Amino acid sequence: MSQLRLDPLTGRWVVLSVDRSERPSAFAPRLSVVQADTSRPCPFCPGNEEASPPALETYGAGGRWAVRVVKNLYPAFEGDEPFVVEHRGPVFTQANAGGIHEVLVLSPSHADGWDAISEDQAALVMAAIRDRVEEHAAVPGLRYSQAIVNSGREAGASIEHPHGQLLGIPFVPRELVDEQAGFARFAGRCLLCATVAAEEDAGHRVVLADDRVLVVAPFWSGVPYEMLVLPRAHTAHLHRAHPQDLAGVGQAIREALRRLRQRLGDVAYNVVFHAAPYRAPEPYHWHVHILPKLTTRAGFELGTGVAINIVAPETAAAELRAADPAESTPAQAVAGQA
Repeated sequence: MSQLRLDPLTGRWVVLSVDRSERPSAFAPRLSVVQADTSRPCPFCPGNEEASPPALETYGAGGRWAVRVVKNLYPAFEGDEPFVVEHRGPVFTQANAGGIHEVLVLSPSHADGWDAISEDQAALVMAAIRDRVEEHAAVPGLRYSQAIVNSGREAGASIEHPHGQLLGIPFVPRELVDEQAGFARFAGRCLLCATVAAEEDAGHRVVLADDRVLVVAPFWSGVPYEMLVLPRAHTAHLHRAHPQDLAGVGQAIREALRRLRQRLGDVAYNVVFHAAPYRAPEPYHWHVHILPKLTTRAGFELGTGVAINIVAPETAAAELRAADPAESTPAQAVAGQA
């Protein structure tokens, strides 16, 4: 059973999930490949479905799945116990880590990450995320869903087959609380609507733009080649977004990752979806962070929480705009730096 413990210095909850250490190669050293042991059949490839839990949802036509959602075998959040905070002493505060932890298999292809799937497949992935978040929101006691994609060992992936994770949790994490506070402090109508207008007006940090989505290397980028994917339509909740906006975001993520790969090679990255907690009021505007893993957080970053970015977002955007995703040979990857 997982447990939540409150860090009294920061106010952030920490998940204590010792069962996750039992994952195959959970503590493997840094490798050029994701899986240390590739002798086992991939549980996410077609034909190996029995190696993973039964599907919660499948998407596809003609009797073949294109996107598949299953329970995570090593969940960080599990069970329907109510979120009850216990004070075990002056600085010991804990709660049950009930909730939902699912795996979203992005494609039947073992080799095709989000950058390599078709536009239709990207739209289908977004539809699956929407459906699962909507399902989570109907579960009593849950307050927020976090959707993520970890690509590469350095980004936290433990299985090579491209997949994401969906977690329904009983509290609103500090990162979202901080973002909600940012929206509340902003003097205008919406912080990210204003960002869309300001970045498009400036132009030099725009990576991609169409009538539904803007992708920028944000002014405040904390890591090299960070990107922010912004739907133009103002919607607080991902699971209530228009289907065409969802599809547009999925396709923009695909294009942004293709450009990242062409510019930097096969680098590790995280894709993080942020939307308002299920029952949270305005102001908020759902969005997606793309965070390449090119540098290492060292003592200063860990000690202060202040990021040091060694590539200006204006430079990153210019290079990503110039990248041609159709090129077959990617540029040399940037080496990790402290």
